[in-house]
Amino acid sequence: MKVIDIIKQADKPLFTFELLPPLTGSSIDRVFKTIDVLREYNPAYINFTYHREEVIYRERPDGLAERITVRRRPGTIALAAAIKNRYGIEVVPHLICGGARADELEEVLVELNFLGIDNVFALRGDPPRGERRFSPVAGGFSHTTDLVDQITRMNHGVYLDSGLKEPFPTQFCIGVAGYPEKHFESPNMEEDMHWMKEKILRGGEYIVTQMFFLNDRFFKFVQACRDAGITVPIIPGIKPITAMSDIDLLPQTFHVDLPEELVQDIRACRTNKEAREVGIAFAVQQSKELIAHGVPGIHYYTLGRASSTARIVKEVF
Repeated sequence: MKVIDIIKQADKPLFTFELLPPLTGSSIDRVFKTIDVLREYNPAYINFTYHREEVIYRERPDGLAERITVRRRPGTIALAAAIKNRYGIEVVPHLICGGARADELEEVLVELNFLGIDNVFALRGDPPRGERRFSPVAGGFSHTTDLVDQITRMNHGVYLDSGLKEPFPTQFCIGVAGYPEKHFESPNMEEDMHWMKEKILRGGEYIVTQMFFLNDRFFKFVQACRDAGITVPIIPGIKPITAMSDIDLLPQTFHVDLPEELVQDIRACRTNKEAREVGIAFAVQQSKELIAHGVPGIHYYTLGRASSTARIVKEVF
């Protein structure tokens, strides 16, 4: 079932969450255990992130450093199929422009279509670690809008090979990301909103936001979208604080602001366990306020940690 239809048919706010694929060489059991904890709360769908290759330098026997490319986490095709078949829950695999050619992305979409997976989440992706600017590979895409265009064309039966006879149209529902505090590369909010609108005009059907900790930023973002003529559902993304280091790492990594009261409460903690309790209490309060404002659902970034999210959802939904 398409996510947009799930949203439209819901008679109450939806609970959804996001997981990381297991590390290469690891078992899928940890993913199963996380889902086993959270499926009790009837998630409407599950997102799976996608991680591009990394460049590392490994010492050779002669003492020189060799530049090699490694992939820390596998792709999400098999993972998405395994989860949907095991649990019967809709899955939303992420697709990113980074590190992939257009033909490689088309192949992934074809395989997902064969597996009966109707939903994808389109992202540009980040630059490889150690690089400041995003650059597409030869034959790849520079912007999320290009990827959304490709998926939309396939939904109309248009593939890269124009010589195909009677090509079958896919049926993908396309989700896209929104940034309440703007994408860190955008020079201003107006430019960011321009690209937000382009993603919707080209085929995006709903928006899930980057994490945020100040609800006012989300409310202003929603209003800016509506003022720009964007009418699709906008789902807030929430990341519970789970460790004392989060108040330093999250702003650096995701370019988000944290309320001073939350920062002070975390700094007063002596252990990560105490910080986790503060994070849960804050996320519960944040979620309840969002639901009171009529959001269609809340999307939780679990990073594979189910226990905090389970306690939050139990109190909120």
